[in-house]
Amino acid sequence: MGDVAKLSCEDHELELPIVVGTEDEKAIDIGALRKQTGMVTIDEGYVNTGAVQSSVTFLNGEEGVLRYRGYPIEDLAANCDFVEVAYLLIYGELPSEEELVKFRGKIRRHTMLHEDLKSFYDGFPRDAHPMAILSSVVSAMSTFYQDSLDPHDPEQVEVSIHRLLAKLPTIAAFSHKKSMGQPFIYPNNNASYCENFLQMMFSVPCEDYEVDKTFVEALNMLLIVHADHEQNCSTSTVRMVGSADSNIFASISAGICALWGPLHGGANEAVVNMLTQIQNDGGDVDKYVDMAKDKDNGFRLMGFGHRVYKNFDPRATLIKTSCDKLLEKLDIDDPLFEIAQKLEKVALEDEYFVKRKLYPNVDFYSGVIYRAMGIPVEMFTVLFAIGRLPGWIAHWREMQLSPTSRICRPRQVYQGSTKREFVPLDKR
Repeated sequence: MGDVAKLSCEDHELELPIVVGTEDEKAIDIGALRKQTGMVTIDEGYVNTGAVQSSVTFLNGEEGVLRYRGYPIEDLAANCDFVEVAYLLIYGELPSEEELVKFRGKIRRHTMLHEDLKSFYDGFPRDAHPMAILSSVVSAMSTFYQDSLDPHDPEQVEVSIHRLLAKLPTIAAFSHKKSMGQPFIYPNNNASYCENFLQMMFSVPCEDYEVDKTFVEALNMLLIVHADHEQNCSTSTVRMVGSADSNIFASISAGICALWGPLHGGANEAVVNMLTQIQNDGGDVDKYVDMAKDKDNGFRLMGFGHRVYKNFDPRATLIKTSCDKLLEKLDIDDPLFEIAQKLEKVALEDEYFVKRKLYPNVDFYSGVIYRAMGIPVEMFTVLFAIGRLPGWIAHWREMQLSPTSRICRPRQVYQGSTKREFVPLDKR
């Protein structure tokens, strides 16, 4: 039979259903495995486990394909702004002009933070990492907006979605101003989403500030390509926390914490740290390329290759164009950019890197762009979080609306001590 997989284990003969996705992805449904055999599967890191059936994003790492709700990322990046893509991810369809105007308006009316919420920033040390602030303040929103915490009330969920999309850039920009010792800049609802964030980040009350349109275009591109990426670590975290019927603020806060990790969202920050290390050591790119090729050397080039994409990263292709355009316009005299361009050339031409498909990925180019825009390195992952927010919301909402959703509760195979006799304290 073509629609089942046969499994033989001990004295059990099982026929397990095969689930086929719309893009012909196949999965073996092991939902009855433990009940019928007493066994579970082991899959460290869930690399072969499909925890959900989702209709948000399709990713094919072998062919370098990324589609949001069926639309290729290349088409969305060329024709949409970030808010339009956010609507698509969350609600499943591209908005009509009327729907988009209404959506933008609802976001704009929620951009300000509650004045009491601002007092939280006084309690953070000046050198607090902005990701810690971001997670803390988003979690605290559940105490300020108790009128919209019920995950089963569509109207409450809707207003929470608008609040999160509107306030996350404000929360992020305030964390930067806190670190700089500068006054908070209130949002400007006449500006676009990206313009508003940049003016809150970089303007000061004592002088005029004009947003660079090239920066706006680059930021819009970065947010779009980061908006979702299937069941990654942070998205899976949002789903897992939300599966307990936790409110959306708590779930998104958990996702921010997961994204903070250097193996996930912190990779673009690691790229600039690596470039700085090479610069401080005399800028000898060849030396570090040789170190990366040496299997006995612990040095790793950050921002090259990808766990999922085995051919090329379509997001990196888009961002490279934006990166080249930005650097050419600004004509910045920064040795880090020269080092980055040398590394890029090596990765695209050197047989060692080409053979192993260690191409520059989205983290490599995004780190370079953020630096060119003047965004401090500790804010890189924060920008990633702003971009990924629509994806987190879309998956949280999809999970809540699914009639088959259950609380996430993975199994384990215990490897500890077997039953032991208790020894009283005086005899240990």
